[in-house]
Amino acid sequence: MTVYFIGAGPGDPELITVKGQRLIRSCAVIIYAGSLVPAAVLEGHHAELVANSAELHLEQIIELIKAAHAKGQDVARVHSGDPSLYGAIGEQIRYLRELGIPFVIVPGVTATAACAALLGAELTLPDVSQSVILTRYADKTSMPAGEELASLAQHGATMAIHLGVSHLQKIVLELMPHYGADCPIAVIHRATWPDQDWVVGTLANIAEKVEAKGFRRTALILVGRVLGSDQFGESSLYRAGHAHLYRP
Repeated sequence: MTVYFIGAGPGDPELITVKGQRLIRSCAVIIYAGSLVPAAVLEGHHAELVANSAELHLEQIIELIKAAHAKGQDVARVHSGDPSLYGAIGEQIRYLRELGIPFVIVPGVTATAACAALLGAELTLPDVSQSVILTRYADKTSMPAGEELASLAQHGATMAIHLGVSHLQKIVLELMPHYGADCPIAVIHRATWPDQDWVVGTLANIAEKVEAKGFRRTALILVGRVLGSDQFGESSLYRAGHAHLYRP
């Protein structure tokens, strides 16, 4: 018996991995994050038990897993995006290790990757930014020392900010001194879902644009000079005259 933590991707049912889809269709028990994972992801399953973890607390989830373990049933624990990012799987894994229940993590497409694709953007451009910082806004859960937005913004790297759209004005104030008022920023609402929407602007005007859209939750913020920039150098990878293992 194994618990599979499966990344279902950002919303589009076709963005789950082949492995994740196969496991969902073969596991006897499915526990899925119903508030963020569309029902279409579960199509074709033959599970005896399907539970929506949005309606359960941690101990109830563990009890379902323990019951499946006692019966020798595999569990598909389906999370949105990639389960290793803000998936709250660490606390579940801690229980499973204590109970001696084996588990496997199956990665998924992240919201950051989906949003970059939607915008037609590469998040790492030569001479502009070669780093991407994935972080969140500190609200109910505080940030460790040194991980405040203002501290991370000092790097000037491309930044993806989760769980922050309702605090956008505060975020802009923290980023402005480091990125500049003219820095491009995008706010993407429910990327890859049928009702996806987004807005692109600068730190100077993004708040009013988002307010006009009415985005309140389930949105990702991308900020950095890579967005919409065509002023960057070419990479060495495809440069004529640059030799490497596959192109002497």
